[in-house]
Amino acid sequence: MFRAFLLSMRQLGDPPILRVLALSLAITFAIFAVLGGFLWWSIDAALANWRWHGALAGIAATLTIVLGTWLLFRAVAMLVVGLFADTIVAAVERRHYPDALASAHPVSFARGMRMGLASGARFIAINLLCAPVYLVLLVTGVGTAAAFFVVNGWLLGRDLGEMVAARHLPAAAMRDWRAATSGRRFVLGLAATGLFVVPLLNILAPVLGAAMATHVFHRTRR
Repeated sequence: MFRAFLLSMRQLGDPPILRVLALSLAITFAIFAVLGGFLWWSIDAALANWRWHGALAGIAATLTIVLGTWLLFRAVAMLVVGLFADTIVAAVERRHYPDALASAHPVSFARGMRMGLASGARFIAINLLCAPVYLVLLVTGVGTAAAFFVVNGWLLGRDLGEMVAARHLPAAAMRDWRAATSGRRFVLGLAATGLFVVPLLNILAPVLGAAMATHVFHRTRR
């Protein structure tokens, strides 16, 4: 996994990957900016009869966006990157796995959208279901963080792995592939989850995760 990370870091300067990184970050932050503007407008309207309602709305919207960005950045970023993941995977295959690139079937924009939406929905739904467990484990000091890593490592490993597998496997073979690669994908997911919690690296995490998943997929097939 460490080698996959190093190879992915070295390829961040490739023009196709840089374009995806810039575009995905722009769209991600635009989504949060729009949400922030809508929150400010909503709160300002709700507090219209209060003195200093504009300032209060600004403070409330800022705090909500900061908290929402921390909680939902992963879901939104993976949704956006999912739309362009095929470009990242193709760039990695072009440099390291040319034979696989020749036989790949590019993922359509519509399928990428469906996969991205499914990824975001799973992240939100399963973490909401696990929220009571996270709260109970707060008393242990480290239990909440450990549970979060396990749950999201599993989720992220599936999402990243499928971004690559979708180019090379028919839909009927995906279930068997998931069963055969569950351990490696879980380790991949743990590594990517770790990137999401490291400042600065978290911005690169979706792109790095897709590149790392490409290496893991092809090395596992070999």
